[in-house]
Amino acid sequence: MNNKNPFSGSSVCVIGNINRDVKLHDVAGSAGILKDGETPVSRVTETIGGGGANSACAAAALGAHVHFVGKVGRDPLGTQLCTTMEQHGVKTWLARDKRCITGTSVALGFNNGHRHFLSCLPNNQTLRFEDIDFGALNGCRHLLRADVWFSRSMLEAGNLRLLSEARKRGLKTSLDINFDPVWSTGSSRAIRQRKSLLRKVLGLVDLAHGNARELCEFTDCADLSTALRKLVSWGVGAVVVHLGRKGAGYYYNGELLVESANRARRVLHSTGTGDVLSISMILLDQQTELSLRQRLRISNRVVREFMEGRRPLIPLLQV
Repeated sequence: MNNKNPFSGSSVCVIGNINRDVKLHDVAGSAGILKDGETPVSRVTETIGGGGANSACAAAALGAHVHFVGKVGRDPLGTQLCTTMEQHGVKTWLARDKRCITGTSVALGFNNGHRHFLSCLPNNQTLRFEDIDFGALNGCRHLLRADVWFSRSMLEAGNLRLLSEARKRGLKTSLDINFDPVWSTGSSRAIRQRKSLLRKVLGLVDLAHGNARELCEFTDCADLSTALRKLVSWGVGAVVVHLGRKGAGYYYNGELLVESANRARRVLHSTGTGDVLSISMILLDQQTELSLRQRLRISNRVVREFMEGRRPLIPLLQV
Protein backbone atom coordinates (compact mmCIF):
# COMPACT_ATOMS: atom_id res chain seq x y z
CA MET A 1 0.00 0.00 0.00
CA ASN A 2 1.12 3.53 -0.78
CA ASN A 3 1.90 5.14 2.58
CA LYS A 4 0.67 8.51 1.37
CA ASN A 5 -2.68 7.19 0.18
CA PRO A 6 -4.38 4.43 2.19
CA PHE A 7 -6.88 3.88 -0.64
CA SER A 8 -4.30 3.12 -3.30
CA GLY A 9 -4.54 -0.41 -4.67
CA SER A 10 -8.17 -0.89 -3.64
CA SER A 11 -10.79 -1.86 -6.21
CA VAL A 12 -14.59 -1.92 -6.21
CA CYS A 13 -17.51 -2.50 -8.54
CA VAL A 14 -20.58 -0.43 -7.65
CA ILE A 15 -24.07 -1.27 -8.90
CA GLY A 16 -26.77 1.29 -8.18
CA ASN A 17 -28.54 4.49 -9.09
CA ILE A 18 -27.28 7.16 -11.43
CA ASN A 19 -29.11 10.43 -11.97
CA ARG A 20 -28.74 14.19 -11.78
CA ASP A 21 -28.85 15.85 -8.36
CA VAL A 22 -30.02 19.44 -8.13
CA LYS A 23 -28.99 20.54 -4.63
CA LEU A 24 -30.57 23.49 -2.84
CA HIS A 25 -28.50 24.66 0.11
CA ASP A 26 -29.57 26.37 3.37
CA VAL A 27 -33.29 26.05 2.77
CA ALA A 28 -35.37 27.66 5.50
CA GLY A 29 -37.35 24.82 7.11
CA SER A 30 -40.53 26.81 7.70
CA ALA A 31 -44.22 26.06 7.18
CA GLY A 32 -44.12 28.53 4.29
CA ILE A 33 -42.31 25.98 2.15
CA LEU A 34 -45.66 24.18 1.75
CA LYS A 35 -47.58 27.27 0.65
CA ASP A 36 -47.67 29.44 -2.46
CA GLY A 37 -44.71 31.79 -2.53
CA GLU A 38 -40.96 31.78 -2.97
CA THR A 39 -38.08 30.86 -0.66
CA PRO A 40 -34.54 32.10 -1.44
CA VAL A 41 -31.57 29.79 -0.90
CA SER A 42 -27.86 30.55 -0.65
CA ARG A 43 -26.63 28.19 -3.37
CA VAL A 44 -27.81 25.75 -6.02
CA THR A 45 -25.45 23.10 -7.40
CA GLU A 46 -25.95 20.41 -10.03
CA THR A 47 -23.95 17.21 -9.62
CA ILE A 48 -23.80 13.52 -10.33
CA GLY A 49 -26.44 11.85 -8.17
CA GLY A 50 -27.62 8.47 -6.95
CA GLY A 51 -26.03 6.61 -4.08
CA GLY A 52 -24.25 4.22 -6.42
CA ALA A 53 -22.85 6.90 -8.72
CA ASN A 54 -21.84 9.05 -5.73
CA SER A 55 -19.98 6.12 -4.20
CA ALA A 56 -18.21 5.22 -7.45
CA CYS A 57 -17.08 8.81 -8.06
CA ALA A 58 -15.86 9.17 -4.48
CA ALA A 59 -13.90 5.91 -4.73
CA ALA A 60 -12.20 7.03 -7.95
CA ALA A 61 -11.32 10.42 -6.45
CA LEU A 62 -9.76 8.64 -3.47
CA GLY A 63 -7.48 6.70 -5.81
CA ALA A 64 -9.20 3.34 -6.16
CA HIS A 65 -9.82 1.28 -9.30
CA VAL A 66 -13.58 1.63 -9.87
CA HIS A 67 -16.21 0.08 -12.11
CA PHE A 68 -19.83 1.26 -12.14
CA VAL A 69 -22.95 -0.50 -13.43
CA GLY A 70 -26.27 1.30 -13.83
CA LYS A 71 -28.95 2.27 -16.31
CA VAL A 72 -29.74 5.52 -18.14
CA GLY A 73 -32.00 6.58 -20.96
CA ARG A 74 -30.86 7.28 -24.50
CA ASP A 75 -31.09 11.01 -23.89
CA PRO A 76 -28.66 13.94 -23.51
CA LEU A 77 -28.68 13.74 -19.71
CA GLY A 78 -27.72 10.06 -19.79
CA THR A 79 -24.81 10.88 -22.11
CA GLN A 80 -23.72 13.76 -19.88
CA LEU A 81 -23.74 11.60 -16.76
CA CYS A 82 -21.73 8.86 -18.46
CA THR A 83 -19.16 11.33 -19.80
CA THR A 84 -18.79 13.05 -16.43
CA MET A 85 -18.17 9.77 -14.61
CA GLU A 86 -15.61 8.58 -17.16
CA GLN A 87 -13.77 11.92 -16.96
CA HIS A 88 -13.76 11.54 -13.17
CA GLY A 89 -11.93 8.21 -13.45
CA VAL A 90 -14.80 5.71 -13.25
CA LYS A 91 -15.07 2.91 -15.82
CA THR A 92 -18.77 2.62 -16.64
CA TRP A 93 -20.98 -0.23 -17.84
CA LEU A 94 -24.27 1.55 -18.45
CA ALA A 95 -27.32 -0.04 -19.99
CA ARG A 96 -29.02 2.56 -22.20
CA ASP A 97 -32.76 2.25 -22.74
CA LYS A 98 -34.60 4.46 -25.22
CA ARG A 99 -37.91 3.60 -23.52
CA CYS A 100 -37.10 5.51 -20.31
CA ILE A 101 -35.73 8.91 -19.40
CA THR A 102 -32.75 9.59 -17.16
CA GLY A 103 -33.93 10.81 -13.78
CA THR A 104 -33.34 13.76 -11.48
CA SER A 105 -33.47 14.29 -7.73
CA VAL A 106 -33.94 17.66 -6.09
CA ALA A 107 -32.15 17.59 -2.73
CA LEU A 108 -33.41 20.12 -0.19
CA GLY A 109 -30.68 20.82 2.37
CA PHE A 110 -32.40 22.59 5.26
CA ASN A 111 -30.57 25.05 7.48
CA ASN A 112 -31.28 22.87 10.52
CA GLY A 113 -29.22 20.02 9.05
CA HIS A 114 -32.15 17.90 7.85
CA ARG A 115 -32.60 16.87 4.22
CA HIS A 116 -35.46 15.89 1.93
CA PHE A 117 -35.33 14.51 -1.60
CA LEU A 118 -37.87 14.97 -4.39
CA SER A 119 -37.11 12.40 -7.07
CA CYS A 120 -38.21 11.16 -10.48
CA LEU A 121 -35.99 8.18 -11.32
CA PRO A 122 -37.52 6.01 -14.06
CA ASN A 123 -34.14 4.78 -15.30
CA ASN A 124 -33.15 3.44 -11.88
CA GLN A 125 -36.57 1.93 -11.22
CA THR A 126 -36.33 -0.19 -14.38
CA LEU A 127 -32.87 -1.66 -13.70
CA ARG A 128 -33.02 -5.44 -14.19
CA PHE A 129 -30.59 -8.29 -13.61
CA GLU A 130 -30.44 -8.70 -17.40
CA ASP A 131 -29.11 -5.13 -17.72
CA ILE A 132 -25.95 -6.01 -15.79
CA ASP A 133 -22.75 -6.74 -17.71
CA PHE A 134 -20.78 -9.05 -15.42
CA GLY A 135 -17.57 -8.11 -17.15
CA ALA A 136 -17.68 -5.19 -14.75
CA LEU A 137 -16.80 -7.55 -11.88
CA ASN A 138 -13.47 -8.48 -13.48
CA GLY A 139 -10.49 -6.93 -11.73
CA CYS A 140 -12.50 -5.91 -8.66
CA ARG A 141 -12.19 -7.27 -5.13
CA HIS A 142 -15.41 -5.89 -3.67
CA LEU A 143 -18.99 -5.39 -4.88
CA LEU A 144 -21.19 -2.64 -3.46
CA ARG A 145 -24.90 -2.99 -4.18
CA ALA A 146 -26.30 0.46 -3.50
CA ASP A 147 -29.86 1.84 -3.80
CA VAL A 148 -31.45 -1.56 -3.25
CA TRP A 149 -35.05 -0.35 -2.92
CA PHE A 150 -35.60 1.44 -6.23
CA SER A 151 -35.93 -1.40 -8.73
CA ARG A 152 -38.75 -3.82 -7.97
CA SER A 153 -37.26 -6.40 -10.33
CA MET A 154 -33.91 -6.35 -8.52
CA LEU A 155 -35.60 -6.45 -5.12
CA GLU A 156 -37.68 -9.50 -6.00
CA ALA A 157 -34.93 -11.67 -7.51
CA GLY A 158 -32.11 -9.69 -9.07
CA ASN A 159 -30.20 -8.81 -5.90
CA LEU A 160 -30.05 -12.46 -4.85
CA ARG A 161 -28.71 -13.50 -8.26
CA LEU A 162 -26.25 -10.60 -8.32
CA LEU A 163 -24.78 -11.25 -4.89
CA SER A 164 -24.58 -14.98 -5.59
CA GLU A 165 -22.60 -14.29 -8.77
CA ALA A 166 -20.23 -11.96 -6.93
CA ARG A 167 -19.61 -14.58 -4.26
CA LYS A 168 -18.90 -17.24 -6.90
CA ARG A 169 -16.26 -14.95 -8.38
CA GLY A 170 -14.58 -14.42 -5.00
CA LEU A 171 -15.64 -10.83 -4.36
CA LYS A 172 -16.54 -9.53 -0.92
CA THR A 173 -19.97 -7.95 -0.87
CA SER A 174 -21.53 -4.83 0.60
CA LEU A 175 -25.19 -3.81 0.81
CA ASP A 176 -26.35 -0.28 1.59
CA ILE A 177 -29.58 -0.49 3.58
CA ASN A 178 -30.68 3.06 2.96
CA PHE A 179 -34.10 4.66 3.32
CA ASP A 180 -36.88 3.01 1.33
CA PRO A 181 -39.24 5.71 -0.02
CA VAL A 182 -42.12 3.27 0.50
CA TRP A 183 -41.57 3.54 4.27
CA SER A 184 -43.07 7.05 4.04
CA THR A 185 -45.83 6.43 1.52
CA GLY A 186 -46.72 2.73 1.32
CA SER A 187 -49.12 0.45 3.14
CA SER A 188 -47.92 -1.63 6.09
CA ARG A 189 -48.37 -4.75 3.95
CA ALA A 190 -46.17 -3.40 1.14
CA ILE A 191 -43.49 -2.34 3.62
CA ARG A 192 -43.43 -5.77 5.27
CA GLN A 193 -43.18 -7.51 1.91
CA ARG A 194 -40.31 -5.35 0.69
CA LYS A 195 -38.36 -5.78 3.92
CA SER A 196 -38.85 -9.54 3.68
CA LEU A 197 -37.49 -9.61 0.13
CA LEU A 198 -34.29 -7.81 1.12
CA ARG A 199 -33.79 -9.89 4.25
CA LYS A 200 -33.54 -12.99 2.04
CA VAL A 201 -30.21 -11.84 0.57
CA LEU A 202 -28.44 -10.97 3.84
CA GLY A 203 -26.68 -14.32 4.05
CA LEU A 204 -24.68 -13.21 1.00
CA VAL A 205 -23.62 -9.87 2.51
CA ASP A 206 -20.21 -9.38 4.14
CA LEU A 207 -20.76 -5.72 5.06
CA ALA A 208 -24.08 -3.97 5.56
CA HIS A 209 -24.21 -0.17 5.74
CA GLY A 210 -26.76 2.28 7.09
CA ASN A 211 -27.54 4.92 9.67
CA ALA A 212 -29.15 4.10 12.99
CA ARG A 213 -32.63 5.15 11.93
CA GLU A 214 -32.52 3.11 8.72
CA LEU A 215 -31.18 -0.02 10.42
CA CYS A 216 -33.78 0.15 13.19
CA GLU A 217 -36.61 0.67 10.70
CA PHE A 218 -35.44 -2.17 8.46
CA THR A 219 -35.19 -4.62 11.35
CA ASP A 220 -38.35 -3.39 13.14
CA CYS A 221 -36.29 -2.73 16.27
CA ALA A 222 -36.63 0.11 18.77
CA ASP A 223 -32.90 0.46 19.42
CA LEU A 224 -29.66 0.13 17.47
CA SER A 225 -28.12 -2.64 19.59
CA THR A 226 -31.05 -4.96 18.94
CA ALA A 227 -31.08 -4.05 15.26
CA LEU A 228 -27.40 -4.93 14.87
CA ARG A 229 -27.82 -8.28 16.59
CA LYS A 230 -30.77 -9.09 14.36
CA LEU A 231 -28.86 -8.22 11.18
CA VAL A 232 -26.06 -10.60 12.15
CA SER A 233 -28.59 -13.31 13.05
CA TRP A 234 -29.95 -12.95 9.49
CA GLY A 235 -26.49 -13.61 8.03
CA VAL A 236 -24.69 -10.26 7.71
CA GLY A 237 -20.97 -10.51 8.45
CA ALA A 238 -20.47 -7.01 9.89
CA VAL A 239 -22.16 -3.61 9.86
CA VAL A 240 -20.80 -0.12 9.15
CA VAL A 241 -23.01 2.26 11.15
CA HIS A 242 -23.43 5.93 10.24
CA LEU A 243 -23.86 7.85 13.50
CA GLY A 244 -23.92 11.40 12.15
CA ARG A 245 -22.52 13.89 14.63
CA LYS A 246 -21.53 11.00 16.91
CA GLY A 247 -19.17 9.60 14.29
CA ALA A 248 -19.03 6.13 12.75
CA GLY A 249 -19.24 2.60 14.08
CA TYR A 250 -18.32 -0.94 13.08
CA TYR A 251 -20.26 -3.88 14.50
CA TYR A 252 -18.54 -7.26 14.48
CA ASN A 253 -18.49 -10.30 16.78
CA GLY A 254 -21.13 -8.79 19.04
CA GLU A 255 -19.26 -5.54 19.69
CA LEU A 256 -19.82 -2.03 18.31
CA LEU A 257 -16.61 -0.03 17.95
CA VAL A 258 -17.34 3.71 17.67
CA GLU A 259 -14.97 6.42 16.49
CA SER A 260 -16.02 9.99 17.27
CA ALA A 261 -16.80 12.31 14.38
CA ASN A 262 -14.12 14.52 12.90
CA ARG A 263 -16.33 17.62 13.04
CA ALA A 264 -16.43 19.95 10.03
CA ARG A 265 -15.69 23.61 10.72
CA ARG A 266 -18.00 24.62 7.89
CA VAL A 267 -20.46 22.62 5.82
CA LEU A 268 -20.49 23.13 2.07
CA HIS A 269 -21.73 19.61 1.25
CA SER A 270 -24.18 17.54 3.30
CA THR A 271 -25.77 15.34 0.62
CA GLY A 272 -23.66 12.27 -0.11
CA THR A 273 -21.82 12.08 3.23
CA GLY A 274 -23.20 8.61 3.97
CA ASP A 275 -22.05 7.37 0.56
CA VAL A 276 -18.57 8.79 1.23
CA LEU A 277 -18.32 7.11 4.63
CA SER A 278 -19.43 3.72 3.31
CA ILE A 279 -17.16 3.68 0.28
CA SER A 280 -14.19 4.76 2.41
CA MET A 281 -14.77 1.81 4.76
CA ILE A 282 -15.20 -0.57 1.81
CA LEU A 283 -11.89 0.49 0.28
CA LEU A 284 -10.06 0.42 3.61
CA ASP A 285 -11.45 -3.06 4.31
CA GLN A 286 -8.96 -4.19 1.66
CA GLN A 287 -6.03 -2.71 3.62
CA THR A 288 -5.70 -5.44 6.24
CA GLU A 289 -2.69 -3.85 7.94
CA LEU A 290 -4.96 -1.08 9.23
CA SER A 291 -6.88 -1.63 12.44
CA LEU A 292 -10.64 -1.10 12.53
CA ARG A 293 -10.18 2.07 14.54
CA GLN A 294 -7.69 3.39 11.99
CA ARG A 295 -10.16 2.69 9.17
CA LEU A 296 -12.95 4.51 11.00
CA ARG A 297 -10.67 7.43 11.82
CA ILE A 298 -9.50 7.81 8.22
CA SER A 299 -13.06 7.53 6.92
CA ASN A 300 -14.29 10.20 9.33
CA ARG A 301 -11.51 12.51 8.17
CA VAL A 302 -12.45 11.99 4.52
CA VAL A 303 -16.10 12.80 5.31
CA ARG A 304 -15.04 15.99 7.08
CA GLU A 305 -12.84 17.11 4.19
CA PHE A 306 -15.67 16.39 1.75
CA MET A 307 -18.17 18.38 3.82
CA GLU A 308 -15.76 21.32 4.03
CA GLY A 309 -15.21 21.30 0.27
CA ARG A 310 -11.56 20.26 0.51
CA ARG A 311 -12.07 16.93 -1.31
CA PRO A 312 -13.99 17.18 -4.61
CA LEU A 313 -15.33 13.63 -4.49
CA ILE A 314 -18.63 14.08 -6.37
CA PRO A 315 -18.27 15.94 -9.69
CA LEU A 316 -20.33 18.90 -10.81
CA LEU A 317 -22.26 18.64 -14.04
CA GLN A 318 -21.06 21.21 -16.52
CA VAL A 319 -23.76 23.39 -18.03
